[in-house]
Amino acid sequence: MHLKLIASAALMGLMMTTSVFAQEAAAPKQTVNDALRARLPEKIRTDGKMISVNNGSFPPYEIVTGTKLTGASADLTDAIGQMLGVTIEHETVSGLSALLAGINSGRYQFAFGPIGDFKTREEANDFIDWVQEYVVFSVQKGNPKAITSLDSACGNRIAVMAGGSAEKVIQAQVEKCKTAGKPAPEVQSYTDQPSSILAVRSKRADAFFSSQAPLTYFVSQANGQLELSGVGQKNGFEDLYQGAVVPKGSPLGPVLLDSIKALMDNGAYAAIMKKWGLENNMIKQPGLNLGGALPK
Repeated sequence: MHLKLIASAALMGLMMTTSVFAQEAAAPKQTVNDALRARLPEKIRTDGKMISVNNGSFPPYEIVTGTKLTGASADLTDAIGQMLGVTIEHETVSGLSALLAGINSGRYQFAFGPIGDFKTREEANDFIDWVQEYVVFSVQKGNPKAITSLDSACGNRIAVMAGGSAEKVIQAQVEKCKTAGKPAPEVQSYTDQPSSILAVRSKRADAFFSSQAPLTYFVSQANGQLELSGVGQKNGFEDLYQGAVVPKGSPLGPVLLDSIKALMDNGAYAAIMKKWGLENNMIKQPGLNLGGALPK
C-alpha cells in the first residue's frame, strides 16, 4: 500500500508537468463521417457509446488520474468518437491479462492502447496498429551499472511491466545469462509504469526495460535523475508495432482502421502525436495485424 501511495504521488507530480505540456496545442475537432458511422455494429450505434479499456498510465499515450484519461490516446479516441458520432468512455483494469480478458468477454469493445502486436496475440485478437515502438532501458544518471544491452543486464535488477513483451524478453535473458556462466538478472515485475520508474529513481531497481516513448517522457520529468540507455539497438525485438485491440474478427476493427486513416489524411493524427512529443513513433499508414514473432 505504501508503494502505491508513493507511486500515485509521483504520478501526480508528472500530471502537473504534463498539463502544461499538453496545453501547447488543442486536438483538432472532427465532424461525423456518415459512411464510417454506418459501418459500426448496430448495438454501438444504438447505445451511442463504446468503452475503451486501459491497464493504467502509459504516458504520454495514456495518463490515468482517478477516472480521467488524458494523453495522446485520449485525444485520438476523442477524435474518433467525434468522427463516428459516439461517445468513447474509458475504464481502467489492472494488468494486460485483465484487459484482454475484458475485451474478449465483451465487457469492453476495444482497447486503444497502444499495445504491443505479436503473432501469438493475434491468435485471439486483431490489432489495429498506429505506432511503431522501440524497447530500451531507463537507468540512473551516469548509468552506474553500465547497462547498455540485454547482455549487460546480467546480474542487475531489471524492472518490467507485468505480462508485457519486455518481461518475456528479460525472462529469456535470465536463462541466457545462466548459460553464459553469468549471474541472472533479478526481474522485478510491476503492474504500472509509475511504480516501475519509481523503483529506478529510488534505487530499488537498476533499470526499467520498456517502450522508448513512455521512458523518454519519464526521463524528461525526472529532474536529471535518469537517462536512457540501449537506444538504437534491437534489444531482443525486431520491428515492433503497437495499436488498438479488438476481439478476433470483430467488425469494429476495420472501422477503427479506416477512422485512423482518416485522421492521418486530415492531419489530426500528426497534430496530436506532435503535441505529445511522439513524432518518432508515427507511422505513415495504420495496418491490421502488422506484428511479428514475440522474441524467444
